[in-house]
Amino acid sequence: MPLWDKLKNISERFSGTAPVTQNLGEEEVKLAAAALLVRATIVDGEVDRSETIVLRDVLERRFDLDHGQAGRLIAQAVEKEKDAVDLYGFTRVLTRHLDRKERLNIVEMLWEIVIADGVIHELEANMVWRAAELLGVTSRDRIRLKKTVEGRHG
Repeated sequence: MPLWDKLKNISERFSGTAPVTQNLGEEEVKLAAAALLVRATIVDGEVDRSETIVLRDVLERRFDLDHGQAGRLIAQAVEKEKDAVDLYGFTRVLTRHLDRKERLNIVEMLWEIVIADGVIHELEANMVWRAAELLGVTSRDRIRLKKTVEGRHG
């Protein structure tokens, strides 16, 4: 199945009515983070069910969303990611609105998705590296976060 068809399937699985906008900056951050995480889910050309489960879970936890809200956010993020040329648009939003600790949290979320299927593909590791660099997260912190997530997953 072509990658865009896989993206469409993810979008259809999570679609629903658009959420009510509370704060434009907060909504922009949620969408940018979700789109970055969607990219991590698809970057290796395979969309594993464990990755989509973790995608929803990390968004629910990070942004205090219910199941339906997370699904709608993922559907929007799939569309946003599909139109994106690179990671810069997403990371620019996150860097502008998030402090260092919150940007570290985004990198940790990326590792959660990348590690979810038990295999870190070189394209996934490269994508996390590029995103971390754009988010101003040091190599040391990126590697530390990877080890932390790996430790949680055994």
